Amino acid sequence: MEQQLFSSIGIIIADDYEGWRRQARLLLQVRSELQVIWEASDGLEAVQKAEELKPDLILLDISFPKLNGIETARRIRQLSPGSKIIFLSLHGSPDLVQAALNTGALGYVRKTDAQRELLPAVDAVLRGEQFVSSSLKDCEFTATSVEKAPHRHVVQFYSDDAVFLDTFASFIATALKAGDAAIVVIAESHRDGLVLRLKTLGVEIDAATQQGTYIQLDVAKTLSTFMVNDMPDSARFFEVVSDLIEAAAKATQREHSRVVAYGECAPLLWAQGKPDAAIRLEQLWDEVSKTFKVDILCGYALSSFHGEGDERVFQSICAGHSAVYSQ
Repeated sequence: MEQQLFSSIGIIIADDYEGWRRQARLLLQVRSELQVIWEASDGLEAVQKAEELKPDLILLDISFPKLNGIETARRIRQLSPGSKIIFLSLHGSPDLVQAALNTGALGYVRKTDAQRELLPAVDAVLRGEQFVSSSLKDCEFTATSVEKAPHRHVVQFYSDDAVFLDTFASFIATALKAGDAAIVVIAESHRDGLVLRLKTLGVEIDAATQQGTYIQLDVAKTLSTFMVNDMPDSARFFEVVSDLIEAAAKATQREHSRVVAYGECAPLLWAQGKPDAAIRLEQLWDEVSKTFKVDILCGYALSSFHGEGDERVFQSICAGHSAVYSQ
């Protein structure tokens, strides 16, 4: 037992801010058996080094300029399943904390609590126990090693606006009538028609908007919140979308709420001649679908794809979805 207690424990610290990596390292170094074997500044580097070094423990931020922490943890769990994970993050959203724990991570420490709670978290997680910051004590979280719930990230290629309105109004109306919430990021040209079609389907859209279970956003304005140099910034995107999902879920006033989303962000990027940005955004939406168990429906006009020149983009978009429909 003594030999096991004082054996070296290899740790990777992954955070894009050097100051936080330094603070975590200082907190750990008071215990000689806790050895920091690598510091990573982004998610991709953390995944690579986890696979290479097979650390005992990884301290992981959520917001990275490249691969976000949730997806980073998911990949690490596949490549180095013996490595235990503690999220060390400023975020305190209960939904985001649960999403982090759903990856199989055992610990979640808010950076504001790290001074007094990081070492107790390390001890608990190394014992195989869950540890969540005391500042989140009023919330209940479950620990899961495997994400169980299915998700749907569906793309609909539509031939005209009538097909568009029928498909997406039905998708949203089904959710709202079931007491769930819907987030709609839509182009101005489709906005009034969608609202009218929802009312035709018997949806009390004004009441749902007031309650917060129907959140409608302008596609161009939404893109401006997370686009950097004509590409979606994953950290900004994840922060914007997680806040929207949390607000929508709370508005349902149900313990087990469900959120669906429809978005025209990636289709607008494609229409603007930014195929790489559109493909990357679809990948980010897919991560959101898996992380938050959100059903997502995307729509592209069939007329926006022209012959063999657009085949690569078309195939990439299809590959980024769990189901593909055309009408």
